[in-house]
Order: sequence, then C-alpha cells, then structure tokens
Amino acid sequence: MSGTAHATVTFDGRFAREFQEMAIPWRAEEAPEPHLLVLNEHLATELGLDPAFLRSPEGLRLLTGNAVPAQASPVAQAYAGHQFGWYAPRLGDGRALLLGEIGHADGQLRDIHLKGSGRTPFARNGDGQAVVGPMLREYIVSEAMHALHIPTTRSLAVVGTGRSVQRETLLPGAILTRVASSHLRVGSFQYARSTGDIGLLRRLADYALSRHHSAAAEAANPYLALFQGVISAQASLVAKWMLVGFVHGVMNTDNMTISGETIDYGPCAFMDGFDPAAVYSSIDESGRYAYRNQPVVAEWNLARLAESLLPLLHDDEERAVELAVEALGEFRRQYSEAWSAGMKAKLGFRDGLDDDVTSPLVDELVALMQESRTDYTSFFRHLGKAARGQADDARHQVPDTAGFDAWLGRWRALAPDADAMDRVNPVYIPRNHLVEEALAAATGGNLDPLARLLDAVAAPFDERSGLELYAAAAPESFGPYRTFCGT
Repeated sequence: MSGTAHATVTFDGRFAREFQEMAIPWRAEEAPEPHLLVLNEHLATELGLDPAFLRSPEGLRLLTGNAVPAQASPVAQAYAGHQFGWYAPRLGDGRALLLGEIGHADGQLRDIHLKGSGRTPFARNGDGQAVVGPMLREYIVSEAMHALHIPTTRSLAVVGTGRSVQRETLLPGAILTRVASSHLRVGSFQYARSTGDIGLLRRLADYALSRHHSAAAEAANPYLALFQGVISAQASLVAKWMLVGFVHGVMNTDNMTISGETIDYGPCAFMDGFDPAAVYSSIDESGRYAYRNQPVVAEWNLARLAESLLPLLHDDEERAVELAVEALGEFRRQYSEAWSAGMKAKLGFRDGLDDDVTSPLVDELVALMQESRTDYTSFFRHLGKAARGQADDARHQVPDTAGFDAWLGRWRALAPDADAMDRVNPVYIPRNHLVEEALAAATGGNLDPLARLLDAVAAPFDERSGLELYAAAAPESFGPYRTFCGT
C-alpha cells in the first residue's frame, strides 16, 4: 500500500493476535474490476477514514481486502451455532474476513469485516462470493435500523467486484464492508466451549467483558454479570425489533451478538400488514423465526449461551445451572417491560398513567390491527394525526370502524402526546417493494433508486414533501414477499 494509505488507515489485529485458536489467517480473493456502488461517508469520517481515499483505486483495494495495512491481520473467524435448532459444531466465516479493529470517534473499537470476499476454510460447499442485491439489502436495512435508533452493525461500503457469480442466473458480484462493535456471537462461545479448553473460554469471556460489558468485570461474579448484560441487551434489542415490525428471518445462535447489535441482514423484512405469523425467509418453512416467535427464540438462544458459560459461572455445575436459570428468568420480564414502554411511547401515553388503564388499550389495538392486517408503520404514524383530531387516515385502515372509534374515544381521553408519537413512529422504513426495486435497478447498473431510498430512510421520523412514495404501502400487485440470503 502507499504511504497515503498507511497514514490514513490504522488497524489493530487484537482478535487475530489473542485468539489464534478461533482465527485462520486468510486473504481475500482478488477482485478483477472493483468499482464503488455506495459509500457511507459519514460513517467513514467517524472511523477516521478519508472518504476521498476510499473512493480511490487504492481505497477500493482496501474495501475488497486486496490491499491492507501492514498492521492488519485478516482472519476468518471460527464459531459454531444452532441453525434452525440444529447444532453445527463448525461454521465460521465461510465468505467473510475480519480485517481488524479500528478506533471510532466514540473512543471504542470497531471491527472492519468483509462479506463476500471469497472462499475460506469454513466455506463448506459455498462459493465464498456475494452478489450485488443481498449486499445492498444489508446496507439499506442496517443503515435504516441505525436511523431508527436500533442497535446494529453498520455498513461502510458496497463494492462491485467485476466478477460474475452463479446463482439461479449469473449475477454481478459484490463485497460489503461491515462495521461492528465486535463479531462475538453466541456461536463464538459455543465453539470455545466445544474445544474443551476452559482457558480459551475464559479468555473469550474476558475479551467480551472488555469490549462490551466493562462494568460487569467489577462484579463479584463477572461472568454471571456478563451473561446478565447480554440478556438485558438482547431483551431491549428484540423489543425494538418488534416495535417497528422488523422480522430478522434467521435468528440462529451464530447470528446473535454479545454486544446486543443486530447482525446479518439476509432474509429480513419489515412487516407491511400486521401479521404476528409473518415469515419472509424463503428457507424458514416451519415459521420458526416468524415475527411473533422472535422473543421466544431470543430466550432459547440465550439458554445456549448459558450452557456454554457454565464452567465459568461456578465450580459446582449444579450451582452454575441454578445461577444461569435464575439469570435467564429475567429475560421475559425485561423484554416485556421494554416492549410495554415502547408501545406506550408509540401511543403517546403520558408519564404517570396506570398500567390498568393503558394495557387494555394496547391489547385492544393490537387485536384490531391483527384482525384487519393494518399497515403497521403507516397506521401508527396516522395515529399521531388522530391525536391531533384528524382520525380519518387511521380509521380507513380498520374495517371495524365502530370498534376503532370506541377505542379512539377512550385513547383520546388520555390526552396522548402527538409530538412525542411522531418522534418514535417512523414515516419511512425500507418498504419491501421499494427495496426490491432498488436492488433490481442496482443489479442492472442503475443506482438512482438506491440513492433515493437511502435518503428517505436516513431520516425516518421527518415527513418530507416529495417522498410520499416512500411512505406508501406496497401495491396489491406486489403479492406475497419472500427474501433470500444470497448464498
């Protein structure tokens, strides 16, 4: 790399250095014709990276892993995981590389990670490649989630490789540069435990404490406090998903982070019509990861983390199990509290209202929405207008107008705060039909729809003239929606 690149980009290789048992040194496959599709300039600046450099030929070689600073130690990370409930002891980064860690403006480290950079020893039967559509999907949705104030990995860039990749048809290849607080997963701990090396497990837990839950390190039982911290982070995260109608689609244990960030935007989607049974993933034939199941699955995944941590919780296994069960028992309470608080905010309830008053109103509204399959996002936004006396837009979404009006009267009597509602109920989300339009256009070389969609979802709570298309529900012709992971 040039002197400019060295001066611009400084990586640490802490994970690669400290966890050689879980990291295979590897290099990205050469991208024959790298070309930039989208760059997150604001995030680049937060990371101390020069956007102009990243747009340069040498910057593109960094973003494809074909040229990295001397301090960087690219590795494919090892992890295990339960995939759709079935345990796989050796998964790992089959088409991804951790380039290393880099400082963020907040003083914390961030992982710089490539997705679609070629086959690694963990690739199994995969080709190690990624294509434009799924990589841009992750860019769109992760940045939309960030704008919605939901903890998430971020997307720095998507670079076209100039390589054709075989899927059902030949598609243009691409690499996503992902930024995360770390890539530690429940599956990372499952892998460490499976080795039988308790020293490795302990070092991994200490690393997680230092990266994500530093206060827990001072607790009488720091590893129990770590587990409790992950429980709290995940309870809050999944509640936030539910409150915006987000369906992750593939909540395997290797896709649950220790940091509490959303990771891996493969077959994900936002609900259009409210449906607790909503499933969008083409591979989730049983509905294991349906919208309504997400809190239950999160709890199940956390139980797998508890199993992995048992040797660290207490020397006596029976007592370790007791501690884990007691800690895990807090998940449902914390999730329920987070969801309830979020729903009260969405409905503009003022502080001090008794749950005996608010809870029946929440339950009745959810039942009305489910019965009529109301558009989840627009309905809540229209309720803000209803709080101001303009109820027609919300009423028109509910066929049971008598039931809605009865509910409306009781709700309005509580003087909901319309301005507060507008601060938490988005106007714009990545509507599935618009995402697909943008991805199809980008695959064909037209990036304009992508740019317009990103502009809309970057400020989701601010209604803007000229963006009505981005607030509208999908046309009936769009039909049932299915997403694919792109492997």
